[in-house]
Amino acid sequence: MTGQSASRQKLYPTAARPSAYTFRPVSRERPINADVPSDKDEDRQPEPAKAPAQEAPQPSRQPRRPIPGALKGIAALVLLAIVFIVVAVIGGSGGSGEEEPSGPAPVTSGASEERGGEEPASQSPTELGYPAFATNNTTRVGGSDPATNAAATALAAFPSTIPAQRPAAVALVEEADWEAAIAAAVLMAPPLRAPLLFAAAGELPEASVEALAALDPQGSAASDGAAYLAIGDVGAPGDREVARASGRDPAAIAAAVARLRERLSGDAPKHFVLAPLTAPGFAMPAAAWAARSGDPVLFAATSKLPKATAAALREHPKVPVYVLGPSSAIDSAVVRAVEKIGNEAHRVSGEDPVGNAVAFARYADGSFGWDVNDPGHGFVLTREGDPLDAAAAAPLSASGTWGPLLLTDSAATLPAAVRDYFLDVKPGYTNDPTRAFYNHVWVIGDQEAIDVNQQAEASELAELAKIGDEGQ
Repeated sequence: MTGQSASRQKLYPTAARPSAYTFRPVSRERPINADVPSDKDEDRQPEPAKAPAQEAPQPSRQPRRPIPGALKGIAALVLLAIVFIVVAVIGGSGGSGEEEPSGPAPVTSGASEERGGEEPASQSPTELGYPAFATNNTTRVGGSDPATNAAATALAAFPSTIPAQRPAAVALVEEADWEAAIAAAVLMAPPLRAPLLFAAAGELPEASVEALAALDPQGSAASDGAAYLAIGDVGAPGDREVARASGRDPAAIAAAVARLRERLSGDAPKHFVLAPLTAPGFAMPAAAWAARSGDPVLFAATSKLPKATAAALREHPKVPVYVLGPSSAIDSAVVRAVEKIGNEAHRVSGEDPVGNAVAFARYADGSFGWDVNDPGHGFVLTREGDPLDAAAAAPLSASGTWGPLLLTDSAATLPAAVRDYFLDVKPGYTNDPTRAFYNHVWVIGDQEAIDVNQQAEASELAELAKIGDEGQ
């Protein structure tokens, strides 16, 4: 294949409907870690260090952003590991017994005095991916597109090096359907724990192909045997069982996802989140909460409750509804329509998407809400205009350091509302930092979305601080 098709696996004709899709099974002949040398190759002789090979051409993609920073960092770490192996072998077999250096030695290529006293080669921190890849309090998922970010977060939550680390099912959504993606985040909640991968215009991007091969979902009792949960107008590989949630519009798809979740989990929803169709920035935090809680996301227009949403609420008229966003996103007439059905309605909002996300992170009403108002939590930070990235990052809010989604409206600096919030929940200790609580921030997107200066600022605000001595 050439051009764009070289970087993607063709799944189905773009014009075909879901029922007519035909697929080829995802290949596992070349896993993601195929390029990492095996430590079992005992007969392989160490080769002299060479200059790094020229990078292979990057697969074509939509010209949104530069090459993913996280993938660069991973490649650099793999290169560093290879250098360490070569140095260890050469040093172990041909060491001269000379006195050891008194300080930390740089990573070298094995140069010695016999080479004319050349200065040993070393790698800079930026070649290792730091600080853009990670700091002591942050980790970046630096894909240049949602498909890459979704693949990375899926593998972060499910490393998949052994079968026990793999999910039973994977949700598949078209990149064009941000509403379906946010609604599908609820499938990451227990007991399903299905991460999300993206398709794009009838094709499965290379990042999704590789992640799907590594995740290797087989289905389970929790997914009723389905390995693929196809959401909306998306195809799925035909090699395993598929469960589908589809509808004629975004509100209908979200309602179908809620029913699929209820059928597979066997539990009625405890709460609904009502998110705005016309203001994705206000809807974005719903994905993280749905993945963490299992509360389905439904949608409303600014001044109208869609028929599909109303029907879903009528199936559970006593379940509370939490309206996400101010009246400019979902007005009071919609709230009254919800209450007329019989559901209690509560609004969680801020005046803009950034403030709205902070308000949701702080919010608590019984068992609903993050209630993150103290130190010791995880956070996910993404750019306001990228609702697909909110869905892609949802597994990070339902595993590891489980935490709310926060938004930034700038590449360079944290918004004041987020900075003040981080200061308010900044961790501290008196005498023993090992007994303290810690904060951690996942940064989603490449440096065009959130640059390294903002990442460093978030890291500093998350840093554990000494606040005095016990007894004083």
